[in-house]
Amino acid sequence: MTGDGLRERSKARRREAILRAAYELFAERGFEATTIADIAERAEVSARTVTLYFPSKLDLALARSAALADRLGAALRDRRPGWVTVDALEHWVRNELADRGDLDNLSERMFDLDPQLRAAANGRLAEVVQEGARLLAAEQGGSPDDFGPRMAAAAAAAVISELFHRAETADIDAAVAFLRAGLATLPSVSASAGTV
Repeated sequence: MTGDGLRERSKARRREAILRAAYELFAERGFEATTIADIAERAEVSARTVTLYFPSKLDLALARSAALADRLGAALRDRRPGWVTVDALEHWVRNELADRGDLDNLSERMFDLDPQLRAAANGRLAEVVQEGARLLAAEQGGSPDDFGPRMAAAAAAAVISELFHRAETADIDAAVAFLRAGLATLPSVSASAGTV
């Protein structure tokens, strides 16, 4: 058990070193100008080790945002009993923003330098937000193709993107209040069914 635990910790440290080296270089030089060999040298590993952990440079650049999107998806799907989708979203946002560190700041600098990378990261987040729209539609007894869940998903995506640029508690409070107020204005499925 101790040997396995040590191996896993060693792998986690090596993965972290590769990510840190890559994000530092992407933030300094840009994504296109940085090579796998540059990353390997900075992380003090071989280029082959980098590609064992991350098959491509793009996988490496998007690793943290993909993990973030995966955690959001899990938070929405596995929410506490009695919670609606916006409750799970609020809890997830507060936890994620409380745990931000220097790799997150480097990641933001990297995305600021390369809007195409940001668009790729936002694409994965948008998929998860659409999953949230499906959950919201189910809560309301409607279809994910209905206007309300689609609009709520678009608003949630914009709010999440903005919050990760600005992580003050008051901003989180305002964002959650905005989402809750917007959801409250949507007609319920039963109300709209009665007007047809």
